[in-house]
Amino acid sequence: MTRSTGRPALALTLGDPAGIGPEILLKSLADPQITAQAHLTVVAPPELLAVAWRRLTHQGGPVPDWSDISILPVPMEPTWFESVRPGQGTGVTGAISLACLETAGRAALEGQFDGVVTAPIAKAAWWAAGRCYPGQTECLAEMAGGMPVGMAFVARSPHTGWDLRVLLATVHVPLKDVPRLLTAERLTTQAELLVDWLRHSLDISCPRLAVAGLNPHSGEQGHLGTEEQVALIPWMQAFQERHPDVILEGPVPPDTLWVRPAQAWHHPNARPSHDAYLALYHDQGLIPVKVLAFDQAVNTTLGLPFVRTSPDHGTAFDIAGQGIANPASFKAAITWAARLAQRRFASDPSP
Repeated sequence: MTRSTGRPALALTLGDPAGIGPEILLKSLADPQITAQAHLTVVAPPELLAVAWRRLTHQGGPVPDWSDISILPVPMEPTWFESVRPGQGTGVTGAISLACLETAGRAALEGQFDGVVTAPIAKAAWWAAGRCYPGQTECLAEMAGGMPVGMAFVARSPHTGWDLRVLLATVHVPLKDVPRLLTAERLTTQAELLVDWLRHSLDISCPRLAVAGLNPHSGEQGHLGTEEQVALIPWMQAFQERHPDVILEGPVPPDTLWVRPAQAWHHPNARPSHDAYLALYHDQGLIPVKVLAFDQAVNTTLGLPFVRTSPDHGTAFDIAGQGIANPASFKAAITWAARLAQRRFASDPSP
């Protein structure tokens, strides 16, 4: 579809129907600048999407014409429809959001879509439904055959046009487990996913990466922790030897790592020296991302055979159904998915 029309085909999942997913999805479809970027198909139970559409219409929110919405239907159990209430995540809403994700994932793996943009889900609702995935990333990775994947976050500064790119070496794990999980194998896998993505999706042939330290002051020569001396520095040296065309800097003290990205985000004349940043754990990477780019940041899964993006926020059950949710991050997720899909096909011109 991409090659015949010049636009990628993207699936948009509903997310948890009790959250703001249906609202931000519909508001995005009402924006002609968004719909011009790709062929967009909503993957959802039509009944639930119609309820959200009527509610948002009555609230005066921007909505697309119902007849213009392309829908890939997801069937529901007969008793599910009546039990969905805005703001109330349950096992039923978890089962619905998971069914939407799996339907979109299967269709993408079959070649029906070039990418999938996922609305927010509630992990607790998935667990209540009996499916204990850590998140949507892990579910899609399992569907794709258990291949290694990475969780990256990207955002384009509205002030300078500079792109912030951050990859997490570890994701949804307790902080106490992070040092044990930072093995040379894991770090190599994640760094290679990042390098491959920068090269093939963003045309950066010789990537420059900054690697965060784990401890304050990156361990202060072993006085504030030995992980840098024992694990990180030897790994970086080995990786540099294996990939001489990749430039690694670090371990950079975590409290100073984000100074230059913040300058580049706000000041047009600031020139960061790195193409991407490797954070070692969840909050080390996501606190600066959300401080700088809460409404622009996009979660991007690296390593899948199709593009996958998601907004960088949750279900916001506290405001669901009120018509006040901001669709900016979901719009950004669509824009990034369309951009990445176009680049992927440009680098692979085979029919």
